[in-house]
Amino acid sequence: MDVATTLGSMLMGGFVASMLDGIVAIQAVYYFRTYQSDGPTTKALVLGVWILDLIHTTFIWVSNWDYIVKHWGNTDNIAHIPSILSLTVVITALVTFMVHCFFAHRIFMLSKRNWLFVVPVLVLAATRLGAACVSTSDMLRYKSFPLFVIHAKWIFTLGLSVSSAVDILIAGLLFYLFNRNRRPESGHLRTVIDLLTLYTLETGGLTTLGTVVSMICWVTMSSNLIFLGLHFAIGKLYALSLLVTLNTREHIRRARHTSSAGRSPVVFLDTRAHKDSGAQYFSDPATRTEVQINVERSVTYDLGRSVTMDQIERK
Repeated sequence: MDVATTLGSMLMGGFVASMLDGIVAIQAVYYFRTYQSDGPTTKALVLGVWILDLIHTTFIWVSNWDYIVKHWGNTDNIAHIPSILSLTVVITALVTFMVHCFFAHRIFMLSKRNWLFVVPVLVLAATRLGAACVSTSDMLRYKSFPLFVIHAKWIFTLGLSVSSAVDILIAGLLFYLFNRNRRPESGHLRTVIDLLTLYTLETGGLTTLGTVVSMICWVTMSSNLIFLGLHFAIGKLYALSLLVTLNTREHIRRARHTSSAGRSPVVFLDTRAHKDSGAQYFSDPATRTEVQINVERSVTYDLGRSVTMDQIERK
């Protein structure tokens, strides 16, 4: 095995993973400081993802220490799979599964609790998690990359391909449900839904891209570890997609016109519990008297809490 495409790939993957881990930590701290009124389920989800992400990064560097320091100069050890490295695969899958469940619940509430929309997502997400568990088990059993490629290449490929399929399915369902709720006569609501649609596709596209690139490298270059260096980043991208979704809700409540709303990188409806009417989600205090809200049907939900409105009209 070539050192540059094996140990070098793992080292660079560790650096990128650490950088993303720092961004995840910043986003998590920001979430807990900004959205203190969120329910315990949301907070537990964020905390769980954050802890798993920290453990994942720790395992990456323990593995790099084993390769680069503990067995320095021993090129035969490159083919060996440390037990701690095997566990990074299942941790990535756990983070991915938690994020998929978060978006599945969003779809469930958007579709007015229609299980036909949600069941395919949950089945595929569970399949991806199961494939990762089997892959981890095979890594622990064979303890060798050449043997793992021979006996278990298909199951690792299945896990990555299913993960990409879930991302595409989630993005497609959200795109459909957001646009189903559009009303041409409601300018402000139409702008919000357009933004939700756009950034749902962008967020899902980032995780899909990372997974697909890692899978391509695995299928075409399984004799090196470039795929593994890329795989280190996948769980962090999913964690960021969750945290960015939660942390940018505040913007939607301050947005008053399309021009101001368009500057946010990602926006999703705020789903914290509020006693006021839905107007505060879509207008500033200065303009709140200029709009009228008719609360009739659901537009979007998050973890069991909802924002409901049918249209926004100017007096």
